[in-house]
Amino acid sequence: MKRSLELVVALHREDPRWIRRVPSGFAVTVYEKGGPDGPPFSPPSREGIQRRSLPNLGREAHTYLTHILERYDSLPDITVFCQGHPFDHAPDFHARLRALAEGSETADPFLWYGFLDDTDDPCGRRLFVPWSKNPERKELPTGEIFTRLLGDPAPPFFHFRGGAQFAVSREGVRDRPRSFYGRALEETLTDPLAAHCFERIWDRVFGPAVIVPASLGPDGVRYHKRIRRLEEGSESIP
Repeated sequence: MKRSLELVVALHREDPRWIRRVPSGFAVTVYEKGGPDGPPFSPPSREGIQRRSLPNLGREAHTYLTHILERYDSLPDITVFCQGHPFDHAPDFHARLRALAEGSETADPFLWYGFLDDTDDPCGRRLFVPWSKNPERKELPTGEIFTRLLGDPAPPFFHFRGGAQFAVSREGVRDRPRSFYGRALEETLTDPLAAHCFERIWDRVFGPAVIVPASLGPDGVRYHKRIRRLEEGSESIP
């Protein structure tokens, strides 16, 4: 039996024309957060696209959780969630969508998309605090959000694939009650850093951790594409 598929795009002023290459087996829902100052939406020449506007709050985590809450009872077999320009973090994104559409890949219940597996601690001190886009050196409340939502102590490290893009099965979503996603959505509305926290724990939102620490290098990192600047003087990448 052919599986039902949906692509959910969290758009914020990006050019959406890449959507025309999404396989026809996908329904597509685009959530726009660009507001009146954003560029006009140029619909790609493709059927099956739904468009919605949302307030520019909570980054992509707010968008994803809004969709899950509203569609909880009518989810397809597999939903893919992505940024407005997914290729910065997942250059193979079109190929991965084709693999889902052709049935050579599935989410059971969860698949990360991206080229970099990374590691951060519950306060974001390893990655987020020294990040160039965090000049105030703020810490993340990842561990606190994890404990509030899941009721367990935070692990010493979270292993995740950068970019907050993934596929999840209907069963993976419904393994938790709708009220859980309501509480998760509230986190994105009350803490401006919550989306960065969710980026680190999306797999655990829907089930057990996906990335095995032993698969990472000694620095807690694994690359899934060639990074030439890292290959200088070396015959292989981590």
